[in-house]
Amino acid sequence: MNDPIPSRYATRTPTGYIFTLSCPDRPGIVFALAQFLLDHECTIVECQQFVDPDAEKFFIRLQFEAAYDTSLDLAVLSADFDTVAARFGMSWHMSYASDKHRVLIMASKYGHCLNDLLFRAANGALNIDIVAVVCNHPDLGWMADNYNIPFHHIAVSPDTKSAAEDRLCELVDTLQVDLTVLARYMQILSPELCKQLEGKAINIHHSMLPSFKGARPYHQAHSRGVKLIGATAHYVTEDLDEGPIIEQEVARVDHSMSAADVTMLGRDTECMALSRAVRWHTENRVLLDGHRTVVFP
Repeated sequence: MNDPIPSRYATRTPTGYIFTLSCPDRPGIVFALAQFLLDHECTIVECQQFVDPDAEKFFIRLQFEAAYDTSLDLAVLSADFDTVAARFGMSWHMSYASDKHRVLIMASKYGHCLNDLLFRAANGALNIDIVAVVCNHPDLGWMADNYNIPFHHIAVSPDTKSAAEDRLCELVDTLQVDLTVLARYMQILSPELCKQLEGKAINIHHSMLPSFKGARPYHQAHSRGVKLIGATAHYVTEDLDEGPIIEQEVARVDHSMSAADVTMLGRDTECMALSRAVRWHTENRVLLDGHRTVVFP
């Protein structure tokens, strides 16, 4: 195997703590949060909030640090916050900002999204640990090897689908995977697996669905003379390609482009939408709001 790619352009490792929560909207929420952080001698370094007026629901993402360079125990902070959370009916999550999500990437034969994520992780643009690459074809094994990432070829056929998914679940459990990314993985996951990965799996597809379903969607779009193409990154659910949308990217097409040009441009949009979705999810910037998402980029 080759040596790991050096992180020459690595971003600064975030410091402090990240706190996200959602709850029914009511007066006093922000005051209670600020009072809690003040009582624990913390200072807020970033804050984004949103109220969904239709659902009457409040969302917030806070990044905070110890005000006096003291060491704060995350378990103690979490335990102390339980009383506040219970008072407002909050769903919440608190973590160290420097924590890296353990990510498993799945692909088939198309390698553009896989390669993009591997490169961004290697150079520090994504603060993640890619713990494995799983493909239902062996073609992309060399790409994982280039980044010293363990590669697993798990073939899938109608007769082996159940066993293949069992093997995948075993890897997710054994490797303590936080997020599974379907980077152009050309297999439909079973409803049972989708349920198991709910909120912890992201998929990418071309935005033209459902207009151009099936094989060669960019060629179909080219033959219809579309003027915009794009891609959608969303959470995986058992409703195929209908999970909560995290990010979308579009690009303009003109009459001079060939089908190959449109395909290449479309693949660029897939890479951009997927990498942003992975980044925002692993930085705890995405909160679920029913079938929608609240994203604090």
